[in-house]
Amino acid sequence: MTGPHTPPTGHTRHPLSAQGMALVEAGRSEAALEVLGRRLAEDPEDLFAWVWLARAHFGRRDYQQAYDATAEALVRDPEYYDAYFTRSFCLRRVGRYADALDMMERAVRIDPDNWLARAGRAELLMLVDPKRPDDAWEEARAAARLGPEEQWVREVLLYVATETGREEAAEEARRTLLGSDPGNTFAVPYLARREADQPGTSAARAADTFAAALAVVPGSADLRSGLDAAVYRMLRGTRWLALGCLVIAAAAVNTFPTEGEEPVPLPLPLGMRLWVLVLMSAVWGFGAWRRYRTMRLGVRMSVRPLVAREPWARVVLVQAAWATLCGVLIAVVPWTGRDVPQLLFWTGLVPALATVLHDRKKIT
Repeated sequence: MTGPHTPPTGHTRHPLSAQGMALVEAGRSEAALEVLGRRLAEDPEDLFAWVWLARAHFGRRDYQQAYDATAEALVRDPEYYDAYFTRSFCLRRVGRYADALDMMERAVRIDPDNWLARAGRAELLMLVDPKRPDDAWEEARAAARLGPEEQWVREVLLYVATETGREEAAEEARRTLLGSDPGNTFAVPYLARREADQPGTSAARAADTFAAALAVVPGSADLRSGLDAAVYRMLRGTRWLALGCLVIAAAAVNTFPTEGEEPVPLPLPLGMRLWVLVLMSAVWGFGAWRRYRTMRLGVRMSVRPLVAREPWARVVLVQAAWATLCGVLIAVVPWTGRDVPQLLFWTGLVPALATVLHDRKKIT
């Protein structure tokens, strides 16, 4: 979280307060709490120390204590901009977006020329009231005028322009942001997620999109979870290939002859049984193996760890393998009757269909 570091009017920045601020910015929240606690024990009227104490708690994800620290600052100065700004982020972290917007709007009223508050308000307007896209866009543009070189402003401009359908502005914001920071940890995952979530995007296309983005931002948890979900969708798709093989085998043996139909004589000739195997091999070769070999290396390398880590990924693979095996047994064995092929057909079909709807969202 960023914020203005200017102390309130009429106050000087005490050395302990400045040290606490530096510790927070260095990610040493525990040490900052100790230093700022000492400073506030000396002078509880130090507003700057109260706000940076809040930010130290924020860094420890203790949002209630951070909120309480901003309250101490506002008791002493109800017009202290930095306290409202920091409080807005605390509320946002606990999902209270409407209250967070109210705090950010108070910050804007106190300091309308501060790009941080204007950018924060634009972003929160999109989260709280997406039916007001023009207001969010105007606020984002105001932030861009006030802080044209600021990275967060560019991120907010990209976000608001994209979400409100301003394609030209979004493309310009994307070029500007990624031109100065190709590995931007907001823009790369955000744009990848937007592309992957487009209606009609296949699991393979989504996996390639996430893998390409991960190559740029390898530490992104959002991209990793997106790639895992896309790969899982592909693994679920293998069950349909397996069920296709099962149906091919059952049709070849005429496992369920209709009334009045002349059944296929059993056992099937060897040549017919081998031909069924060729068809099943073609289904897996073109439907899975060929597609797998043309994917990005990052996608292929993610399959085995996902299967090893996620039980449901193993379940769908076992179901696919089991259905395929049942199809192979139906096709290969020279059956003289249809009772066992019928049993094999249902044994391969039922387990896969039993979970096909239930396991859709097991990995997201």
